[in-house]
Amino acid sequence: MSKETTINTNRPLTLRDVSEASGVSEMTVSRVLRSRGDVSDATRLKVLAAAKTLGYVPNKIAGALASQRVNLVAVIIPSLGNLVFPEVMTGISEVLDETPLQPVVGVTNYEPEREEKVLYEMLSWRPSGVIIAGLEHTDASRAMLRAAAIPIVEIMDTDGEPIDAMVGISHRRAGRAMARAIFEAGYRNIGYLGTSVTRDHRARKRFEGCIEALAKEGIEIADQEFYDGGSGLLKGREIAEKILKRSPDLDFLFCTNDLIGAGAMLYCLDNGIDVPGQIGMSGFNGLRLLDGLPRKLATMDAERAEIGRQAARLIADNVGESSAGGERHVLKPKLQYGQTLKRK
Repeated sequence: MSKETTINTNRPLTLRDVSEASGVSEMTVSRVLRSRGDVSDATRLKVLAAAKTLGYVPNKIAGALASQRVNLVAVIIPSLGNLVFPEVMTGISEVLDETPLQPVVGVTNYEPEREEKVLYEMLSWRPSGVIIAGLEHTDASRAMLRAAAIPIVEIMDTDGEPIDAMVGISHRRAGRAMARAIFEAGYRNIGYLGTSVTRDHRARKRFEGCIEALAKEGIEIADQEFYDGGSGLLKGREIAEKILKRSPDLDFLFCTNDLIGAGAMLYCLDNGIDVPGQIGMSGFNGLRLLDGLPRKLATMDAERAEIGRQAARLIADNVGESSAGGERHVLKPKLQYGQTLKRK
């Protein structure tokens, strides 16, 4: 294909470029790339070969004006740094890979105003559906989601009212279940290590569930240490040091997630604090990445990949509809005692 060397690669490729490279009309190129109209097999192969050689990708947004939709699913999550969400994305991709739909990811950094901007931009592409983390949104975001007239699936949380469909777990119930396990194991002087609860609503609900369950047993949280920013092993070590120097008599640390719990464990082990003999601890999420730690952390598997799979199925099954049918899928997290929560 001699003409490919004369194309100006500093501008977007067009149908004309493919037309000139394949030797057929722009109308025929359009028909082939949109799978519309009668075109001979020989011509179709010629056009597709030319497009592939040039690296031409059809502009499906421009070509979707008649249907007002493209085969994109907007997936809006708080963070790519949080190890929870790659597993959710894996579940989403497993299902959508079997369909014409493609996920496109937007990240909010746990900021409601940024979520508004990301949602506005993504909806302007006219996606076929939206998968969005959490049930808490600004009024503007909720209005956009309601007006979108496409399947909407809110994921990760079921403690609230969804706009359309939702798939997740009850974080309050998870917090209560872990608190009961802690109490039944004999711990009474319990501290909390967690993220700023104004930003992470799901962590807040787990904490509220924990407080509620312990209160029924006549126990209050003895001390607590909050942090801002992302979770990590270093952050867990730092806040564990703060709370234990302030309250050395604590016998258990209820940690907002596995990374904080693992960091707290490493701090204790490095400083001669027996885990779980002197102090127990728990995390949340069931991250397999941490299986190689000196102690297996008590945690809860939050069914992240399955949440992604079920959310994607709801979108795929309702493409072209004005909603995902308002379905509510409540999964049950699995308590894992590990080696940091004593069992009687």
